[in-house]
Amino acid sequence: MRVIDLSLPITDGMPVYPGDPEVKVKIAHTYERHNWELRQLSMGSHTGTHVDAPSHMHPGAETLDELPLERFFGASRVVRIEDAAWPGGRGLFFAEAVGLECLDRLAALQPPFVGGELSEQLERALLAIGIVTYTGLQGLERLPAGTDFMFYGFPLRIAGGDGSPVRAVAVVEEEPVEFG
Repeated sequence: MRVIDLSLPITDGMPVYPGDPEVKVKIAHTYERHNWELRQLSMGSHTGTHVDAPSHMHPGAETLDELPLERFFGASRVVRIEDAAWPGGRGLFFAEAVGLECLDRLAALQPPFVGGELSEQLERALLAIGIVTYTGLQGLERLPAGTDFMFYGFPLRIAGGDGSPVRAVAVVEEEPVEFG
């Protein structure tokens, strides 16, 4: 198997959505002074690669800590807008920018989560029907086309959380190598 990291690194001063809190990563303790190293983090809940709970855009909707853990991982596939059919029963990811033109198809399939470069309108509509969204992903083009992979994107357990940075990972099964 091959493990592919789909996450952006969290760095001091990294770009954020306009109006979101600035990202600050500072060394608070050092080995020399404290005998250990510790960083202080300050950032918004939608920093870098992150997951959005329905409550992010809809008052009274489910928060991260109300969603079962099963909603944050599972069999997945990268699809393209022009694909004739998208598979059901799995998470769907787009390696291209997508908008409301995909909503009806996604709503009919009811995937547990959708990820990629989603327009704000599509993200809002998906969250309204309870579909978790992942944004800020990198490297989706490295995933095999037309093949399922396992996706893992667990949020921090933030009470009442509207979103959380995640370490997004795809696990791809490799073809067995035959010898001799």
